[in-house]
Amino acid sequence: MTDHDYWSIFPRMPKKVTLGDITVRDGFQHLEKFVSTRAKIFYAEEMIFAGCRNIEVTNLGSAYLMPQFSDAEEILGYLRSDRFRKKCEKRGIDYNDICITAVTIREKAVDRAIELSRQGIGPDRCLMMVSTEEEHHFANSGTTLPVYWKEAERCIQKCRDAGLKMCGTVSTIWGSPIAGATDMKDAVEFTKRFLEIGASDIEHADHDGSASAPDVYRYFSMVLDDIPDTSVHIAHFHETKRVASASVLAALHAGITHFEGTLGGLGGQPANFLDDCPVPGTGDYYYKDPRYVGLTCLEDMLVQIDEMGIEHGYDVDRVLWLGRQLERTVGHRLRSEAVINGRTLKEGHLQFARPGLGKLKARMDETPGQKLPGEWKDEAVLPERLRPA
Repeated sequence: MTDHDYWSIFPRMPKKVTLGDITVRDGFQHLEKFVSTRAKIFYAEEMIFAGCRNIEVTNLGSAYLMPQFSDAEEILGYLRSDRFRKKCEKRGIDYNDICITAVTIREKAVDRAIELSRQGIGPDRCLMMVSTEEEHHFANSGTTLPVYWKEAERCIQKCRDAGLKMCGTVSTIWGSPIAGATDMKDAVEFTKRFLEIGASDIEHADHDGSASAPDVYRYFSMVLDDIPDTSVHIAHFHETKRVASASVLAALHAGITHFEGTLGGLGGQPANFLDDCPVPGTGDYYYKDPRYVGLTCLEDMLVQIDEMGIEHGYDVDRVLWLGRQLERTVGHRLRSEAVINGRTLKEGHLQFARPGLGKLKARMDETPGQKLPGEWKDEAVLPERLRPA
């Protein structure tokens, strides 16, 4: 007989996960409107109050190229303020449990993060990024891979000396939006290289929605066979074909315990048009239609994991409320289904019940909860031709 216990079938699947939020950085960078500093602080703060402990809030790269991050220091300053610390304390949140990340693709941004740290407003964690496909890497960083690896090695040492963590992102694992198919073995090797030079953890990134569930399972199984410490692995999926939830499930089956997403499924390349003006960003968009790109939707992923009975630490209803507020901030409908339909309620929706069922059952001499005719046997007897062999 088939084993019906999910965790027996997938013994590596976790019963507790960490969900990081990267809305304020990755989510907002793709919008062609500047989200106010006050709104960014609101969503960062509220996500922390809702249970988030790993949050990415800005990019310390060039504000000329990406002007949506021109308020980076103000956001970091608020999250380091006594006011915010007291708010956390009032809600029973241990401020030291919160990890604040800023993206620092190049060394100049890493140096800025370290200087801000000296001023008392720096991030806890920086992030650098390589792509296994070099054309995509060049589009993101402007360097060759060998040159960038040496830069990353220097920067990781600088961060360690300053008491900061460095996350290494490995991208184009399942394909490149520029050069097409890639080899997953390259990403496993790049993961090892990042860890070898001192990265604290690895973001395994599907940056254009290329991943399929079988390849996600295969890749993370390969990774965990070689590097079994699940605390250093983070799954980062994009949604372009409505299959990211399958990728999340496949990663869970493989044993991954740390995921990240954005409210509303926002995100993608940095915008090349902001408010009323073209801006450099990272050049032309890879996508045919920017409405259909973005990250795994955090609200939907949270509901998916919650309904699987996996522990996550979030107030689900508060996150769904935040998702609805974000649609007002952005000014249009986003991609979460859960913010509209909510969770599957075990108690049902009895307000939609048709009146009179109880009276009808009594008139038919049926007992409450009776589902079969009284003269039928307790269990069905299948025709012999349909029984298991």
